[in-house]
Amino acid sequence: MKLLFCCQFYAPSIGGVQEVMRQLAEQFVVAGHQVTIATTRLDARTFSALNGVAIEEFNVSGNGVSGMAGEVLKYQQYVIDSEFDAVLIMAAQQWTFDALWQILPQIKSRKVFIPCGYSGFYESTYAKYYMQLPAILKQLDHLVFHSTEYRDINFARRCGLQNFSVIPVGASRNEYEIEPDLTFRSKHGIKQDSFVFITVGTFTGLKGHLELARSFSILKLEKHEHVTLVLNGNPVKEPDRGIFGILRRIVHLVKTQGLPYLVKKSFQTVWAGNKDLLKIVEKINRSQAQKSVLITNLSRNDLTQLFMAADLFVFASKIEYSPLVLFETAAAGTPFLSVEVGNASEIVQWTGAGVMCPSMVGEKGYTLVNEDVLAASMAELMRSPERLEALGHAGRKNWVEKFNWEIIAKQYERVLLG
Repeated sequence: MKLLFCCQFYAPSIGGVQEVMRQLAEQFVVAGHQVTIATTRLDARTFSALNGVAIEEFNVSGNGVSGMAGEVLKYQQYVIDSEFDAVLIMAAQQWTFDALWQILPQIKSRKVFIPCGYSGFYESTYAKYYMQLPAILKQLDHLVFHSTEYRDINFARRCGLQNFSVIPVGASRNEYEIEPDLTFRSKHGIKQDSFVFITVGTFTGLKGHLELARSFSILKLEKHEHVTLVLNGNPVKEPDRGIFGILRRIVHLVKTQGLPYLVKKSFQTVWAGNKDLLKIVEKINRSQAQKSVLITNLSRNDLTQLFMAADLFVFASKIEYSPLVLFETAAAGTPFLSVEVGNASEIVQWTGAGVMCPSMVGEKGYTLVNEDVLAASMAELMRSPERLEALGHAGRKNWVEKFNWEIIAKQYERVLLG
């Protein structure tokens, strides 16, 4: 097959959508298909192909709500003229999907869409977008969801759609079928007898780093216990999106929310979150001798080793769809503790690798983390080694059998073939 995959960002950009599309694209290339990625042009990208996957860049920014600018017509014409057997688009609320709305009847390829959770579903600025969306979805050949019960799949059901499949995400065999580095802890200054909690996610303020650090700071320990918390994540790199795109988002926020909101939001995101996090980390490392906190931004190879060296992955994110990191920790044979976010409870059932921490979800879909409850759940699991071992074993077994990209790509192949 000749396939086109459309996503807002792609390697070297880092993120969940990027990883899913990269893994699928590379699996399809191995299977003998021709795959092209249509994505945003990045200054940091110095290649036009990666691991056999061609990359077609477009200088476009925005979405159907904020407005799209740049090479929109060029992108639309490319999709119409290139005669792909199938087009796979991932995520709503971004230009590679929204720019296709007006030309869908002209696209002769099989059209498959992964909605990816509808993060703005409860936001007033997206009300008109979601009123128009049913008519768009009915023009697509197939939808793919990562969860059996979430706002995106429930929306499809309410629209009367039946042309969809549920296909989970997963983790790579190439990355996790390796031997653990027994020197990893010593290389990173982690005590061998320390119980290691980790979390992984970009430092956006939404991934729960701050809430987890607060929970860790109040974690009650026995005299003989020592614990380490590793907060891993890459910083947000706005320049990768281009100055024009940044300016458009600023204008959109001012128009829709007002200048005071923009100032407040910028302060909260850039200063309050990361500044408070650094203060807590510094205080723990300075005044709590039985605790240690590391902030890291590890390479992909070292990150895999971190998953394998950890005793418990803790997930306190505020909003997710189907978080890849939970499948990665299962692949590493490491158990996880997660708040109610995205389809984490479903991943607990699928993988057998995790435990849910009681938490609430607000009216706009954001998880509210109770730091005392999270600390208590962390302490309980830390002192249950047999349970942790059983969770890790179950997660690894189910990943091998069901949740690696080789198996998942075959499910997508059947969908794209129609």
